Amino acid sequence: MFDWDKWQEIITSLRKQKLRTGLTAFGVFWGIFMLVILLGFGTGFGTKIENIFGDAKSVILFWPSNNTQLEYKGLGKGRMITFTPADVEAIRQSIPGVQLIDGKNNLGNWGAAQYVVYGKESGSFAVMGTHQGWEAFEFIKLIEGRYINDLDEKEKRKIAVIGTRVQEVLFKNGKNPIGESIDINGVKFKIVGISRSKEPGDNGQQNNSRIYIPNETLRQAFNQMDSFQILFFSPKPGVNPFDLERDVKKFLYERKKIHPDDSGVIGGFNMEQNYQENRGLINGILGFSWMVAIGTIIAGVIGVGNIMLVVVKERTREIGLRKAMGATPTNISLMIIHESLVITLIAGYAGLVAGVLLLEGIRTLLVNLGQGDGIFASPYIDINIALLALAVLVITGVLAALLPAMKAASVNPITALQDE
Repeated sequence: MFDWDKWQEIITSLRKQKLRTGLTAFGVFWGIFMLVILLGFGTGFGTKIENIFGDAKSVILFWPSNNTQLEYKGLGKGRMITFTPADVEAIRQSIPGVQLIDGKNNLGNWGAAQYVVYGKESGSFAVMGTHQGWEAFEFIKLIEGRYINDLDEKEKRKIAVIGTRVQEVLFKNGKNPIGESIDINGVKFKIVGISRSKEPGDNGQQNNSRIYIPNETLRQAFNQMDSFQILFFSPKPGVNPFDLERDVKKFLYERKKIHPDDSGVIGGFNMEQNYQENRGLINGILGFSWMVAIGTIIAGVIGVGNIMLVVVKERTREIGLRKAMGATPTNISLMIIHESLVITLIAGYAGLVAGVLLLEGIRTLLVNLGQGDGIFASPYIDINIALLALAVLVITGVLAALLPAMKAASVNPITALQDE
């Protein structure tokens, strides 16, 4: 049953030392507040990284890098290595750890900008080949229309998905690009979709300035049927991406008759390494956040313990009088613990609410400023973690009050009543 007199007594006791109680409560408030803010940005950063990488986090890329520098098996040096559809099929059949593999082509070297025309407007944009379901590998998301499908590739349809920057340059009058045709190096392509990059910064701007067309269409329309510029492949679940990278490279070296010591002939990039580096950064941020917040919380809890010791000392006569009138040591201890609980609970909850409101305000501000796709643009706090931190804070606050509570319970009523 709720005892209003008891809680009124606790509040009155705390009001007697407003400054001291306020400073102690602020230490608790600041600990939870800092935890929410730091974890909010760290968690938001982690979520953004996961969204950027998506299914592409373990993708591996290979490309012909240099001509051979060493003679091998009767073949001279200086040979140029190319990847063919036969190589893709051979890897698919021979390397059991491969889940997905395909080739990719671009117009120009490494997707150099191509001249693109729509009506009286024109611009230079990278033109990339792609496949069905490859939005994640291109680090883009579709915002209108559709993406390349399997039938587009089989029938080698002349269709295109354009980035938002391409739309801005070629369709300045605000006309919807879907269904319109653009001219790429003299070949007409019908726009079926508009994409936006999932990456922030310069990479995002590059992705938004690209045009994606079916890879088979690109190979046929621009005379690249004999080879792929890049090989994309990914491991099956449970297969180590770095082991798979090594196995596929070894297979290609043997298949292309490249000397094992002839390094640099095949270039490669393992997305897993980049992903792990970012995950390590995220874990470091979260770990630092917990360290700072826990240190602040401990300082606040120590402050609660200290103020309770002072309260016990100042109320020695009162405690002695209570015991003389029949109050048990348990009653005295609970009185002190309740006061500690009030400070930690109110201050901790206030810090939690203030932190969440600030995170929401920052997120809204960044969205209004057009920075909604930035790395730190979506800070948020997992409410379960926040409530767990608050619960830990309350428990530690109670534990901090145990020593003062035991001291109060051990007060001798006769000695206390003689205390001045």
